Amino acid sequence: MKFALIGYGKMGKMIEQIARSRGHEIVAIIDVDNPQDFESDAFRSADVAIEFTTPTAAYANYLRAWAQGVKVVSGSTGWRAEHEADVRRACTEEGHTLFWASNFSLGVAIFSAVNRYLAQIMNRFADYDVSMVETHHIHKLDAPSGTAITLAEDIVRTLDRKTTWVKGEVHEADGSISGSRDNAPDALRIDAIRRDEVPGIHTITYDSPADSITLTHDAHSRQGFALGAVLAAEFTAVHEGLLSTDDLFNF
Repeated sequence: MKFALIGYGKMGKMIEQIARSRGHEIVAIIDVDNPQDFESDAFRSADVAIEFTTPTAAYANYLRAWAQGVKVVSGSTGWRAEHEADVRRACTEEGHTLFWASNFSLGVAIFSAVNRYLAQIMNRFADYDVSMVETHHIHKLDAPSGTAITLAEDIVRTLDRKTTWVKGEVHEADGSISGSRDNAPDALRIDAIRRDEVPGIHTITYDSPADSITLTHDAHSRQGFALGAVLAAEFTAVHEGLLSTDDLFNF
């Protein structure tokens, strides 16, 4: 298959390596210094564009790719609050295709399925309160992480006693702490830690006076994310609409 890359940082380079190792061709690489290449014949020849950029750039990148008739796989987070309705309409009514995930790792997909199932069980046991902590490398710009938000949204949809999630404490690498651990009873608090070069750790805890239950996913490297993005691109090349890891892995 022919893939284009939008964003050529660490993730983009790792995706390129894995895509080539699986026999795919990279026909275009677009970064901040060559946005004009969206309108190139090389970019238009791509079966799918794989986009890993920033919250402020992602939506515009989708529009530019779709304008050239190219499907998009994206792992960029932070754009949904402002643009989710527009993206959903574009994919359901206007014929465009976006595969979006906050995390492409197979392990995270399994972790997410277990998270949803546990939330169903815990609906019966009100003594347990749930909270979350996510830990990432010091270069990560957003907090909480997109993966943490997705996990929290799944809990909120399932657990009757939680109606929303809130940002809790943020522990920076320099030792500074912002935010608060105080939250309303119906809010799921997400705390964030920024430390070293941690690829990503997500921990969900149900705590009661008697005991606690903890689920943790600990990524060893970004390789699992990159492989998942390539698998998603292979899937997207032969599917249409608004797609997610639920479509890809079908747990």
